[in-house]
Amino acid sequence: MKTTIVSPKIYTYGSLVLGGILRERGHKVSITRDLSSSGDVTLLSLFSTSQLLDPKIREFAKRCPKIYVGGPVGLVPEIVLGELEVDGMVMGEGEDVVIDLVEKGPSAEIPGLAFLQDGEVVKTKPEPARNLDHVMPLIPEDLKDQNVRGANVYIETHRGCLGGCTFCQVPRFFGRSIRSRSLDNILAEVREMKRMGVARVAVSGGTGSLFGYGKDVNKEAFIELLSSLSEILGPRNLSVPDMRVDFVDEDILEAVRRYTVGWVFFGIESGSAKMLKAMKKGTTPENNLEAVELAHRCGVKVGGSFIVAYPGETEEDYQATLDFMDEAMLDDVFSSVAEPIPGTPLAKVALDYPKEENLLYREHAGDYQALKLSEAEARCFNLLLHGQNCKPVPRIVDDGTYSAFLEEARIQGRDVRRVMDLLEKYRGSIV
Repeated sequence: MKTTIVSPKIYTYGSLVLGGILRERGHKVSITRDLSSSGDVTLLSLFSTSQLLDPKIREFAKRCPKIYVGGPVGLVPEIVLGELEVDGMVMGEGEDVVIDLVEKGPSAEIPGLAFLQDGEVVKTKPEPARNLDHVMPLIPEDLKDQNVRGANVYIETHRGCLGGCTFCQVPRFFGRSIRSRSLDNILAEVREMKRMGVARVAVSGGTGSLFGYGKDVNKEAFIELLSSLSEILGPRNLSVPDMRVDFVDEDILEAVRRYTVGWVFFGIESGSAKMLKAMKKGTTPENNLEAVELAHRCGVKVGGSFIVAYPGETEEDYQATLDFMDEAMLDDVFSSVAEPIPGTPLAKVALDYPKEENLLYREHAGDYQALKLSEAEARCFNLLLHGQNCKPVPRIVDDGTYSAFLEEARIQGRDVRRVMDLLEKYRGSIV
């Protein structure tokens, strides 16, 4: 059977893995980032809610004679099946179901599927993958040309997260226990990727240093992982961007400095203790600052992400974030408007929050009034600008940077409002 895997714009890691599984089964399988398909079956890999609203993706789904959807969008299948004309979708992890789905079609006997039957959504209970070690992924020849935050590809080393952040899909999709791949399976995959021309690899999995968690070793396993990958790729070609501040120490940060590009990426989110509690981050501003300072002492550069306009954020909370940035002196800053991803607790919070108090819809009346931004967009824009002045070596904001930040804030505001409209449309399936 001829199967085409379509992963729009970016090759997701999951799409590569499923391609390898189908190839091993004997299927003629291809993978593409373009919205084109000539297979008997099409698998569409989606990672963002906004992709459900993309006119090109919606039209593509209509054209395919048999098409199934998978990816993190599957937390609320009613939305996917209501917005896209598809034959079914995978709600959870796909390794153990993809062969039956492709060869037999959707069935109540296959776990973790959702499909329409007589106009009603049928859902079967998802089951975690029995083993994260897998056959060699399907590696497209142009994977080496991809650039995602500086890497050709993000590889998965483990699944799950111990945290319970209200805005995050990971613990809802993969659970809160940690399941790790074997080191040999990971290294064999990276060697093959390098043979195929891939030069830059990022270690993913939510929180990189949780690899091996729950076994007899924890940080030792993570350090061995970085050391072994560095031998294959070279330290300048390996990154491990995503870390929780409560799962780093001097040994871990020294390994990051020695074996990788020397950066970590902390999800700081806010300088307000009240907002961190509302987000259920499990950290405090003091914890965050200590982790940033420790990383700097270890010679590791730090990027920090912040969320603005979370329901209930006041001017004082926002100012606390700016004050935190002044003290932390981060090497890079990322800002995002709080996005209520379907299936996360934040989605329910956002739906219940009064619209007149939601900063997405409140017109900004401050310094950027002439730009006609919402208050959420203005805070996102201002935080990005402020971050340039709070670096160890401040950067001058030229006209190009100013315009790029402004456009980024406007796009985020627009996209999150579209997500809010989608949540409202399917309120009955969410609340």
